[in-house]
Amino acid sequence: MPDGRSTEAERLRVAVIGLGAMGSNHARVYGELPQAELVAVADNDADRLDGSRVAGYTDYEQMLDEAHPDAVSIAVPTLSHYDAALACIERRVPVLVEKPLAATVDEGTRLRDAADARGTPLAVGHIERCNPAIVELKRRLDAGELGRLLQMRATRVGPFHDRQRDVGVVHDLATHDIDVMRHLSGQEVTRARAETQRGVRTEQDDAVLGVLRFEGGVTGALDVNWLTPEKRRELTVVGEHGMFVADYIRQELRFFETADAAEPSAAVVIEIERDEPLRVELSAFLQAAHRNMPPLVGADDAIAAMRVADALVESAARGEPVAVAGGRLA
Repeated sequence: MPDGRSTEAERLRVAVIGLGAMGSNHARVYGELPQAELVAVADNDADRLDGSRVAGYTDYEQMLDEAHPDAVSIAVPTLSHYDAALACIERRVPVLVEKPLAATVDEGTRLRDAADARGTPLAVGHIERCNPAIVELKRRLDAGELGRLLQMRATRVGPFHDRQRDVGVVHDLATHDIDVMRHLSGQEVTRARAETQRGVRTEQDDAVLGVLRFEGGVTGALDVNWLTPEKRRELTVVGEHGMFVADYIRQELRFFETADAAEPSAAVVIEIERDEPLRVELSAFLQAAHRNMPPLVGADDAIAAMRVADALVESAARGEPVAVAGGRLA
């Protein structure tokens, strides 16, 4: 590592750019992880730096040059992702960017290429991959417990929280489910169809009902909004041999075996060791940064999810299905 940074035997010196709701959680978890030492935080709102137990900066480039972190989390508004991430990459500092990776596919691609050129790990915060229920579901699907995969249905709804948003619900929330569906199926999306509602809570899309077609014939359904009074986070996966239902919030996984219609299958509750997904995600990121290895969720995955999100928004505007540009499945 460059001068002034940790040696391999020491904890990684980490920093956080952006101290909103998500960034504050990153700082909290880094403070709890034995393999990390939180050394600095940055936010352009000086009031958010009050009470920080580490060095605080209103200029993240100054922070990078003075604090010399070994790894950085970026949790600023989406429109600022590109500049903040590029500042880290140019200094060869491994970086985790909250999803979506950037405001546009072009910006995301440029970040990926810059990181590849410098050999710098670039991770993206698609945190649901780290939910223990999804980890266990992926293991069972890979083991063939459902046979041929047929359908996936995601419900991600809840009340509106008044925080800074510069993208709509499709890019802010539905990208979680797009990424998880790609991850579980091992397939790329080829076609997207959507209907959205706009202008209810924001000037962006506030709700989306979407249908995805995957290259292997699997279909995916999305019900995502920030308009529903009750928060629900659920994924249903249907295959030849039955159905899994994952509850993200409770970190629960249930299995229903295909049975005769006259005798419905009873749910089998699968035991899962619960953990905080952000803790799992940041631990994996630090491992990638420490070993200079590919991250758990990299730029190619993030760009693929962004392409699908773009296609959903375009489909809603055009009122017809939209083909999704090809991407590389990581």
